[in-house]
Order: sequence, then C-alpha cells, then structure tokens
Amino acid sequence: MQYKHLFFDLDHTLWDFDANAKLTLHDLYDTLKLEERGVHDFDLFYRNYLAHNTMLWARYRNGFIKQAELRVKRMRLSLLDFKIGDEALAEAMSSRFLEMLPTRNVLFPYAIEILQYLSNKNYRLHLITNGFEEVQHHKINNSRISHYFDKVITSEGSNSLKPNKEIFEFALAATKANLKESIMLGDDLEADIIGASNAGMDQVFINHVEAVPDFKPTYMVKSLKELEDIF
Repeated sequence: MQYKHLFFDLDHTLWDFDANAKLTLHDLYDTLKLEERGVHDFDLFYRNYLAHNTMLWARYRNGFIKQAELRVKRMRLSLLDFKIGDEALAEAMSSRFLEMLPTRNVLFPYAIEILQYLSNKNYRLHLITNGFEEVQHHKINNSRISHYFDKVITSEGSNSLKPNKEIFEFALAATKANLKESIMLGDDLEADIIGASNAGMDQVFINHVEAVPDFKPTYMVKSLKELEDIF
C-alpha cells in the first residue's frame, strides 16, 4: 500500500517529554528551593510527577477533567506526596513549568534524520497531538522541526482528543488526505494506535519502551530509525 500522508504524534514519539520535563522540573526544584520546602528527593519527586501526569492525562482524554485542572493538579499531587499542601506553590510551579517546558528541545534519537528522510521521499508529514495549542507550537518551533509538517492538528484546534474518531476525521479533512493513503505514527497504544484503528487508519506503534501490546498494530518499531524499513 502506498501511503502519502504520515500523521505523527509529538510527545513521547518525536519530542522526548520525559527528558524535557526532567530538565524543567530540576530548574524549578532549584529556583523555587523545593528542597528547603520539604521535597528532599528530586528523583522521587520527578518519578511521582510522571505517574501523576500520566494518570491525569488519561482522565483529561476521557473527559473527566478540564485542561486547567490537569495543569495544576499534577503539581499539587506531586507536592502532596511530600506532605506539602501549598496551593500557591502548586500554581506557581504550574505556571513556570508551562513557560519553560516548550523551550526545551530534546528529541528522540534519529528524529530529525527520519523527518528529513521522509521529506526527501515526498511524504506529506503532519502532527496530531492532544497537547495544548500554544505549547505544542512552541515545542516544534524551538526543536527546529516545524518546517517538516504541513499541518499541526491539536486537540484544542479540532475540539476533540485522541483516541476519539473525530480528531482523526478532522485531520483528514484539514489535510485533504485520503484515509487509505494515510497512516498514524505514535507511542500511545490507546490514543494513537487504537484511536487511529477505530477511525479506519493504519498505524505504526513507535514502541520506544518495548512494551508488550495487547493490540496488534499495522506495524511496530522500537526506534525511529526502523521507520526506514516501512517507508
């Protein structure tokens, strides 16, 4: 099958969210003197943050919480793990985190090389992301990859969220792409892979963490470089 439109996810697929979040949180840990406030172990704080963020994003995707609650609650819960109930601090951390995070530019290995490779082969590249509109555009601009993408479809811009079928339909309409000539590439089994499958779109599961999926995607790779074997 000849694909023409490749729809990438951004966070955890091309842009290394965990690495960029760790750099940003470490800056906050130092500048806000969190150790003096009772956060005695940065690595534990970081791991707890990732766990809370993953859980809250799942709730956000499923419509249980709003964007504003997600942003602050992940900080509030991370502080509460250290018995710190300081709402003003959680608000300040959330605000500064969202300002600083998009300035980071750590990508997964071979990200730029594979985007250039695919562009050279005349694929049309797009992004479908559940991230916030302004934040996601800052990320791709600061990572110097924005020029590879024809369209950036966000949950805010489409008024939908992966894995909902509507965001994939919105992306196809916005790019004037034929479903059978389109494929979704992402790291999240539920949001990217099962979501695309339910919309009738082929998928590539970019399995950076080498998980054992309970769903069979169209293709599965363990690194971005392996995409050369498909395209």
